Amino acid sequence: MTEPENKVVVGRLGAVYGVKGWLKVNSFTEDPEAIFAYNPWTIGRDKLWQETNIVEWRRHNKGLIVKFENIDVREKAQLLTGMEIVIPETQLPELEQGEFYWRELVGLAVVNTDGYNMGTVKALMETGSNDVLVVKANLNDAFGMQERLIPFIDEQVIVSVDKDNQLITVNWDADF
Repeated sequence: MTEPENKVVVGRLGAVYGVKGWLKVNSFTEDPEAIFAYNPWTIGRDKLWQETNIVEWRRHNKGLIVKFENIDVREKAQLLTGMEIVIPETQLPELEQGEFYWRELVGLAVVNTDGYNMGTVKALMETGSNDVLVVKANLNDAFGMQERLIPFIDEQVIVSVDKDNQLITVNWDADF
């Protein structure tokens, strides 16, 4: 199977668990167990993808494990370790107005309220109190910055997110 179009990575298969073909699951969904609401999964890496059905899943210690159809021995399961778990973008739940999936923000330009171009969103990271934009500064940044960490706090720091114009406006000093 070829790589699915408009795919969203929702997790990754971890190490083999036991001898009967179970695998650990690293879920990237907000509620880790929500990953199992999507079935079948498309799993793979590079250009090798396959659709697979979940037979059973459960919590194990602080993690999750999964059993796939036609994977009954440890050796077959080992071939799947490290593979990404993807779903079609169309399966994602609709968000309320003003909410965004992280992947929608990556690549957007960031400017502050003074009009200074801070750079481009490279990634987001989760902290205990709020999410943080990782902004790669422009090569000719006047303040010599290579990267900025800007808290994603609505109204206080994030003034607006304009997906149509690929722009995030922030209330943040350019030299910070």
